[in-house]
Amino acid sequence: MTTSPFYDVAVIGGGINGCGIARDAAGRGAKVLLLEAGDLAQGTSSASSKLIHGGLRYLEHYEFGLVRESLSERERLWAIAPHIIWPMRFVLPYVHGLRPRWLLRAGLFLYDHIGGRKELRATETVVLDRHAAGAPLQSEFTKGFVYSDCWADDARLVVLNARDAANRGADIRTRCAVTGFRREGGEWHIEAGGETFRARAVVNAAGPGVLEVLEAGHIPDGRKMRLVRGSHIVTARLFDHDFAYFFQLPDGRIFFAIPYEEDFTLIGTTDADHHGPLDHVAASAEEIAYLCDGANRFFQQQITPEDIVWSYAGVRPLIDDGSGKPEAATRGYRIELSDESEGAPLLNVFGGKLTVYRHLAQEAVDRLATRLPLTPNSGWTADTALPGGEFHFAGFPAVAEMVAERYPFFDARTARRLAHAYGSDVFAIFGDASSLGDCGEDFGHGLTAREADHLVANEWARTADDILWRRTKLGLRFSPAEAQALENYLNERIAA
Repeated sequence: MTTSPFYDVAVIGGGINGCGIARDAAGRGAKVLLLEAGDLAQGTSSASSKLIHGGLRYLEHYEFGLVRESLSERERLWAIAPHIIWPMRFVLPYVHGLRPRWLLRAGLFLYDHIGGRKELRATETVVLDRHAAGAPLQSEFTKGFVYSDCWADDARLVVLNARDAANRGADIRTRCAVTGFRREGGEWHIEAGGETFRARAVVNAAGPGVLEVLEAGHIPDGRKMRLVRGSHIVTARLFDHDFAYFFQLPDGRIFFAIPYEEDFTLIGTTDADHHGPLDHVAASAEEIAYLCDGANRFFQQQITPEDIVWSYAGVRPLIDDGSGKPEAATRGYRIELSDESEGAPLLNVFGGKLTVYRHLAQEAVDRLATRLPLTPNSGWTADTALPGGEFHFAGFPAVAEMVAERYPFFDARTARRLAHAYGSDVFAIFGDASSLGDCGEDFGHGLTAREADHLVANEWARTADDILWRRTKLGLRFSPAEAQALENYLNERIAA
C-alpha cells in the first residue's frame, strides 16, 4: 500500500502570498508543500503595475496603517532583491481644478516620513517646463512634484520566493490543482494532481480563488470577496528618460506611465468590478480606450488602441468592505486561522498586495507557529537575500558590469536583462561559456538553450509562455515563429 506524502504545511496557491508563506515556513524548519493549479505567478501576481510602493492614493481613503506598512517594506524588499527591485522617481504633475497643490505636497510630505525612508530620495517640487520629464507632456502642465517608489519584476519575485523555499526543502508542485481536501484523524488529506497528500496544516493563499478553494474543501464561509480587475496597456516608448509618471484624472482616479523593458511604456491601471471567470482575464475594450484617453490628456504623443503592443489584466482579491467604487475598496488583508476545536489548522489569506507580501507571510507563519512546532516571530525574511540578490543594492551596477565583461558575446541589452533577472546567479547559469555557441540553441533576442534549460530545471518553466511572459518579458520581442520554435524545444526536452 502506497503511503501518502506527509508535510507540516500545505500551501494552496503559487502567487506571491503563497510562495512568500512557503519560503518563510520552510526557513523556520517546516516541511512544506506548495500546490499551484497552473504556473507560478500565472494570475494576479504577474499582472500588477510592477511597483513596490506605499500607495500614495490610499492616503485619501485614510488607510494610514496600510501605507505605513507598505512604505516600511519598500527598502527591505529592495535590499533582499536588488537585481529585480530598484528605485524609480515618479513625476506627479499638478492639474488645475483637481487636488490643490498644498494637498499634494502635504500628502507627499506624509509619504516621505511615515514609513522609515532611509535610502530613497525625498520629494522635490519641480518646474516641468525646465525639467526633462516635462518635455513629453502637454504644455499646460508646468508644475509638479517628483517622489520615490520602487519598480519590481513581479513574476520573478514570485519565482525567487519559490526557489528559496525549495532550497530550504519545500516541495513545489505546479500544474497540480487541488480538487478536494478534508480533515481526517487530526490532519489534512489533500487531493491534487491525482495524488493524496497529508499535512498538519493547510494554508489557503489562492488569491482571487480563495473562496473556490474553500468550496473544494466543503468548508462553509459566508463572506464575500470583491474581485476588481486592473488592466494595463504597453505601447512603444512615449518618452526618452527614466522617470515614471503618476497622473490624476477628473473622475478622481489615477494611473501610471512607466518606462518598461527599455523600448516600451507601461500604462495602467483601471479599477473595474470583475464578474467573469478567473482563468482568462483580459482588458476590455472600454478599459483600453480609457487608458488611451488618459494618456492622451497628458502626453503630446497621442496613442490609439492600434498602438498597443500588449495588454494584460489581473484580478485583485479585495476584502468586500462595502465601498461604493472599486478604487475605494481596501487593499488591506486579513489572515484567519481556524479555531483549535475544529481540528487540524486551516489558515485563510484574504486580500493583500504585492508590496506587503513578505510581512503578510511572516504574520501568517507566526499564526501557524501557535499551533505547529515552528520558530515563532523570527522575522528572518526581512534581511535574507532572495536567490541572486546576495549583494548590497548599491553594488548592482558592478554586477551588471561583470556580466557584460564575463560574457561579451551577449549584446548590451541581453547582458542587462540577464543581470536584472538572475543577479549573481548568472555566473552559475552560464559558467565558463566563452561564446554564444557554448550556450546551445539560440532562440533569438538573447535567449539561449542554456537559459531555457535553467528555467526548466530550477524555475518550474514548462511552456514558451512560462518563459516569454513570466520568467522574462521576451514575449514583447518574439515573433510567433520564434515562440513556436521555443515551444517545440521545450516539448522535446521535457518529454526526454
